[in-house]
Amino acid sequence: MTPLLHHRVDGPADAPVLVLGPSLGTSLSVWDPQVPALARRWRVVRWDLPGHGGSPAALLPAGSTVADLGQLVLGLADTLGIGSFAYAGVSLGGAVGTWLAAHRPERVDSLVLVCSSARFGEPGPWLERAGRVRAEGTGPLAATAPERWFTPAFTESGAPAAGRLVADHLAVDPEAYAVCCEVLAGLDLRADLDRVTAPALVIGGRDDRATGPAHSRALADGIRDAHLVELPRAAHLAGVERPEAVLSALRAHLGEPRPAGMAVRRAVLGDAHVDRAIARTTPFTARFQDFITRYAWGEIWSGDVLDRRTRSCVTLTALVAGGHDDELAMHVRAAVRNGLTPEEIGEVLLQSAVYCGVPAANSAFAVADRVLAELTDSGGLTDSGGLGDLGEPGELDEPKGN
Repeated sequence: MTPLLHHRVDGPADAPVLVLGPSLGTSLSVWDPQVPALARRWRVVRWDLPGHGGSPAALLPAGSTVADLGQLVLGLADTLGIGSFAYAGVSLGGAVGTWLAAHRPERVDSLVLVCSSARFGEPGPWLERAGRVRAEGTGPLAATAPERWFTPAFTESGAPAAGRLVADHLAVDPEAYAVCCEVLAGLDLRADLDRVTAPALVIGGRDDRATGPAHSRALADGIRDAHLVELPRAAHLAGVERPEAVLSALRAHLGEPRPAGMAVRRAVLGDAHVDRAIARTTPFTARFQDFITRYAWGEIWSGDVLDRRTRSCVTLTALVAGGHDDELAMHVRAAVRNGLTPEEIGEVLLQSAVYCGVPAANSAFAVADRVLAELTDSGGLTDSGGLGDLGEPGELDEPKGN
C-alpha cells in the first residue's frame, strides 16, 4: 500500500472540507495562525510536502511534476473519504491547487492561492538550488529563509513563528527538497488557468520577492472571474506575517461552508434545478437536502472509480426498477448532460426491461420519450443526439430528493 502524505485534520467530522497546502521548505504548521478559526466551521485537512514535516521523501521521486503532487493530494482525500473540497495553498502548495482545479474540477469547490504563481521563473535558478541542496544540505538555505519569506521588520521583531518555520526548513530531506525545486523548474500552468472554473481568490504580498505582485496579477487575470487581494507589509509567507488579514480574506471568499458535493450536484443536474430545489427547502426538509448533497453527491457521485456516464446508466436502471418515474425524468435529463445519447438511454431501458420487468420499462420509455422530446424542442438536444442548451427544466424536473 502506497504511504500517504503526512496530514492533520481539525474541525467537525461532518463539516465541509477545506484542504490546505504548504510552501516549499515549510510544514503544515505554516497554516497554524488560521486553523483555529477555520476549524470552527470546516473540516480542515493540512498536508506536508514529501520529505517535509512527516511526509516520506520517497513519495516524490526524481522526475516528478506538479501533477504527481496533485495525485498525492487526491489519494489522501480518497483515503479520508473526501469527495469535493475547498482548497487553499501557499506558493508551491497553491500551484498544486491550481493543477487540481484545472484538471480535476469536480473535486475543487473553491480555490485560494496565497503568494503563488503559474510559473515560478526560469528553470535555471531552481535547478541550481536543487544541486546546491544535494551538495550542501538545507542548512545554508534555511539560514537565509527569513530574508525570502518575510519583510525585514517582521524578521527583526523576533516573532517565534519565524524561528519555528526555520527549524522546519532545517529538517527537510535534502533530496526531497531538490526534487521539489525541479518540480518548480518545470512548472508552467499558464495555459491551464482558463480551465479553472471554481470560484478563485488570489492573495499576494506587496513585498513578496519570490512571487511578487506581477505573479499574483497574472493568476488573477488568467483565472476567470478571480478576485485579487494585495496585502501591504507582507512578503512570501503572508499568512504568517499578516495572519488576520489572510484569515479575513479567506473567510470572505469561502463564506459559509457549502455542503460537500454541491459542485457535482450542480454539474450533473444543472444550476436551474438545484437552485429551485434549494429555494423550496423548508426547515423540515433542510436536513434531508443537506444529507442528499453530502452523501449522494459528495460521496457517491464524486467518486472516481466510475465515470459520470456509467453512473447515469446505473441510476436510470435503479429508478426503473423502483418505479420512480419522477426521479427518472430528472435523471434522463442528467444523463443527457453527462453525455449519453438518446440511443444509449434507450439501450439502458431495454436492458432494464429484461431484468426489472416489461411494465416498469414501458413506463420508463414513456417518461424518457417525453423528456427527450422536450429537450429536442427546447434546443437542449440536437437532432443528431448531441447536446444543445439544456435550458430550464420542465415540469417533469420538479425537485424531489436529488
